Amino acid sequence: MKEGWYIGMYEFASPEYDEAVALRTEVLRKPLNMEFLPDQLAKEYADFHFGLWDNEGLNATLTLTDLGEGDVKMRQVAVSPQKQGQGIGGQLVQFCEKWAANKGYTKMVLHARETAVKFYLNLGYDIVGDRFEEVGIPHFKMEKRL
Repeated sequence: MKEGWYIGMYEFASPEYDEAVALRTEVLRKPLNMEFLPDQLAKEYADFHFGLWDNEGLNATLTLTDLGEGDVKMRQVAVSPQKQGQGIGGQLVQFCEKWAANKGYTKMVLHARETAVKFYLNLGYDIVGDRFEEVGIPHFKMEKRL
């Protein structure tokens, strides 16, 4: 990781969470003409929230949801447009994989936008099943043993 970068967890409804929701909105929702509804965000209370920061602020974020039986779902992965292509998304994912394994999770699952499938394949994820639509765009279910 580059000097001056930091990866860590942040709490639901904290200032860092608000910053992450703004980044997620910019990267994931606005291109689809969508926004987060309060009840959607309220469901994230029990999730695990991670971010990657540098001295300029939050650069990447993702959320993990406990699915039970050793499975955890990676959701809402967003990297600042100005920082994409620098490897920080992969570093954040790998950090979270190690964190999840240390917490006893044995499998990470996710729904990847079709445009992100190559990113996850490069990180060792496998496609499970056929393409499907979610939020109006093509996705693939992917998973990785931890």
